[in-house]
Amino acid sequence: MRRRLAALAALTACLIAAPAAASPQSAPDPIGDLLLGALTGAVPGSPQFRLKASLYHVGARGVGVLDSLGCRVVAMRTAAIDTRVIPRRTVLFIEETVGLRMPDGRVHDGYWYASDTGGAIKGQRIDLFTGSGSSSMKPMMRLNMSHLTVSKVGQFQGCPPA
Repeated sequence: MRRRLAALAALTACLIAAPAAASPQSAPDPIGDLLLGALTGAVPGSPQFRLKASLYHVGARGVGVLDSLGCRVVAMRTAAIDTRVIPRRTVLFIEETVGLRMPDGRVHDGYWYASDTGGAIKGQRIDLFTGSGSSSMKPMMRLNMSHLTVSKVGQFQGCPPA
C-alpha cells in the first residue's frame, strides 16, 4: 500500500511539475513511469544504476555475521555498497533477482538492503550476500554479474528485515 501511495504522490508531482510546452522528445511520461513502477516495484523517478556485482557468503575470508551497521546479515537481502554512490539504509530493487529461489524456498521479490560496506566495493559496484558457504551462491550464478539494474526505492530504519 505504501508503494502505491508513493507512486501516486510521485505521479502527482510529475504532473504538476511537467512543463506545458515540452517537446515530444523531452516530455515526461508519468503514466509510463507509474506502469513501470507497478511492474518492477520501483518508485517512479527513482535513481537507477547499472552496477557490476560480486557475491559474498559467511565462511569467506573476513566475512562475519554482522554488517557495517552492526546488524545480522540476511541471506539474499543484504547488499554491500560504496556509500558515496548509494547511502547506507537504502532499500534497493534489483530487477534481475526477481524470481530467484531464496534459502527458505520462497521466491525472491527483488528487494535488497544496503546495510554493508566493503574495502573492495568502490564506485559502481555492489556485493550481494548469499548466505552460508560457497554453495549458497549457486542460484545467483546464472545472472550477468557485470550489469545489474539497481534502483533506489526507499529507506529503512534500524536493521534490515530478516
